[in-house]
Amino acid sequence: MINITKNEEVVLNQIKIFDAEYPEGIPTNVLIKDLGFHEYDLIDILKELDDKNLITFKDNKSFLSESEKDVNTVNSKKDIETLELNKKEKESYELIKSLVDENNLISKYTLEGYLLYEDLKLSNFRMYHIILSLQNKGLLKTIEKSDGEYYLLVE
Repeated sequence: MINITKNEEVVLNQIKIFDAEYPEGIPTNVLIKDLGFHEYDLIDILKELDDKNLITFKDNKSFLSESEKDVNTVNSKKDIETLELNKKEKESYELIKSLVDENNLISKYTLEGYLLYEDLKLSNFRMYHIILSLQNKGLLKTIEKSDGEYYLLVE
């Protein structure tokens, strides 16, 4: 599922409407005139939609993507970040469950390495934010052992 803002949805819907009328691509100035967005804002939205593979935006023209995608509309970019963080939290939690030993322990540095460099490839900030969030939710605890720091997965 692809998460988009309400403004992105408005622009995407307008591109869907103009798609048949402009087979060579919908000029940006047509969208500006019809939607009333400032050019700078509209171009940012078009680039976001292009990054999400919903449209192709090049040479100041927009082309609707060939395939239909499942889209979820939210109020703001902050809501998108929250949704994606929750998704990353779930993915991280599943990864932790697969990595812990029989005592539900994993070395702090091993876990951080997996979150940073393996499939999830989180940034340092996001990794620590997710670990802190899982700790606040009571799913993960820090444990000090004689041989180092560990996380205990609480189930």
